[in-house]
Amino acid sequence: MNLINLLAKKFFEAFYEKEWVSEFSPHISNLDISEAYQVQDLVAKMRIENGEEEVGFKVGCTSHAIHSQFGLQEPIIGRLFAPHIHVEGEQLNWKDYVNCAIEPEMVLKIGMDLRGESLSDDQLINAIEYVSPGIEIHNFKFWYSPPSSQELICSGGIHAGLVIGNKKVSPKKLSFQNEVFRVYKDGVLVTKAPASEIMGGPLHSLRWLIKFLTQRGMCLKKDSFVIPGSPVELVTISTSIDLKVEIDLLGNLVVKFKN
Repeated sequence: MNLINLLAKKFFEAFYEKEWVSEFSPHISNLDISEAYQVQDLVAKMRIENGEEEVGFKVGCTSHAIHSQFGLQEPIIGRLFAPHIHVEGEQLNWKDYVNCAIEPEMVLKIGMDLRGESLSDDQLINAIEYVSPGIEIHNFKFWYSPPSSQELICSGGIHAGLVIGNKKVSPKKLSFQNEVFRVYKDGVLVTKAPASEIMGGPLHSLRWLIKFLTQRGMCLKKDSFVIPGSPVELVTISTSIDLKVEIDLLGNLVVKFKN
């Protein structure tokens, strides 16, 4: 079994088993970025064969806060899968995740197929059906040390799930620049930052995603969900709490984490 197939099998197993079985050799740094995406593609294929459904994409490592937290600089993409899409009001168990952590997100529902390398802001806004507040859930664990872009890509951006709020807002009502994201634990504000921290704004992140897919001969399909990244660092969840995300013009989303 070659390195790409071996690592795909390991990351597939680690997602479900919540642990890395057997040795860490050869080291993941032996991969280049293109090969890391080959691993991600194979993991996605195995998850679909296991009964999951690909429902969209995420862009990760998009803000200075995350760059500092991970020690990495380059944005990456990952996939979103059902049944790991949760609705507002659903109670979650933080122990179901490896070092559970969250990020606040604008969830973009895409209303038409998109491809191209330099779509304008107006083209992007017209292609977004609606925007909802969201909470991305992570397995905040790098199995290899130190953290690397290769592992972040192989793991699909350490993505573990997404909670989507009920509110649906027209993209024409948003600046995609000035909206402030806030995270509260049991009513206490723990972090905040404006949307402009996401690669200069979520539309820039979306444009980068579409360009990336186009260059791979793919398109962003109608009805996909996209989370373009967060302006704040990952917030860890290690006890039962009420977690609230607040995004200007999108409102609030509360998730109860229990065990």
